[in-house]
Amino acid sequence: MKKKLAAAGILAIVLAGQNAFAKTLEDVLKEKGVITEEDYKAVTKSRPLDYKLGKGFTFTSPDEKFQLSLGARLQSRYTFTDNETGQDVSEFRVRRMKLFMTGHAYTKDVTYKLQVNFADQSKLFEDAWLNYRLMDETQVLFGQEKVQFARQEITSSGAQQFVDRANATDTFKVGRDTGLMLHGKVAKGLVNYNLGLYGGVGQNTLRSTNNNALAARLVFNPLGEMPYSEGDLEQNEKPLVSIGTNYFKNTLKKTSTTAFEINNLTFAGSNGWLGKGTSTFNATEKVDINTFGVDTAFKWMGFSAQGEYFVGQADGQDSDKTLRAHGFYAQAGYFIIPKKLEVATRYSYVDPNRDSANDLRTEISGAVSYYFDKNNLKLQADVTNIHKQPARSDDMQGRVQAQIVF
Repeated sequence: MKKKLAAAGILAIVLAGQNAFAKTLEDVLKEKGVITEEDYKAVTKSRPLDYKLGKGFTFTSPDEKFQLSLGARLQSRYTFTDNETGQDVSEFRVRRMKLFMTGHAYTKDVTYKLQVNFADQSKLFEDAWLNYRLMDETQVLFGQEKVQFARQEITSSGAQQFVDRANATDTFKVGRDTGLMLHGKVAKGLVNYNLGLYGGVGQNTLRSTNNNALAARLVFNPLGEMPYSEGDLEQNEKPLVSIGTNYFKNTLKKTSTTAFEINNLTFAGSNGWLGKGTSTFNATEKVDINTFGVDTAFKWMGFSAQGEYFVGQADGQDSDKTLRAHGFYAQAGYFIIPKKLEVATRYSYVDPNRDSANDLRTEISGAVSYYFDKNNLKLQADVTNIHKQPARSDDMQGRVQAQIVF
């Protein structure tokens, strides 16, 4: 009897798998244009299990009040760095291994996301938020997510033209934090806005003082909404333009000569503009931080270009000392083979202390990407000349990365 039950269970799993992956009649009819998208949704809405590449497996309750999509993303990378003044580095690593869950509960207006990154055990827990949509123009998000500052940071690491983000972005970005955000889309995405109040000490970290952080972002899309994705994979026949601006305000307390209160804010880390200038301020004073950014992006017929400019300023409340930083990047790409083969170039500039000489870092990069199935399956390679002062060294870095989303 037990053997019969086991065999029945295995058969059920196999049949479920076939139902999940095999093309149904409605799939074929939709692909051939016999039925519309609305017709397709109407006849498939009762499916309890479905699969879509890039979104993962989707489970839906019979009444459609509950839905869960389960997917993953893997990035495997090789890096070789020819250090002019030090040891060369040859490195294999899993850059990202993310598991994500998205969906809605009770109503389609209540959505959620959970995401973990197994490749970074120190920051395993990434996203966990609930979002309530009153209308497109008015939505409220509560939980941990990326602070909406810097276009390239907001854009998923899985949708980049290069193997990874520009140094300018990594120097000024905030990273993830927990808080409450009001956001929305006005006139079908002509204008998008975000206004958030956050804990102020970053990912998976609790505040030990009574300060909090404020972040605001405003985006104008005059020719139609532009998704946060680099490269013109869609081969847009009409040009798209996006112009954005963002602001971040925070206060951190120093706990020693070389460190701020415990935090996971990227710009306050060892490679961030504030982290590099920690010693500017007194050992135990509070430091007020204001960061601004403007950005623009353009896409048309396989060509894309974008750039951002950042300004950071930190002021000591007791010492009256000021740290000023700025930086920018500009990049452009073009699909030599539409939707398949893309080449790109980028320039990045960072001055972490505008009142100190010989501390610049500039990068010039070239990249080539082959998209087997959009961003779901792609192979990328880039080469970068990294110029650093005061050593005045020129290091060469080459990277190759394979990505799969499923």
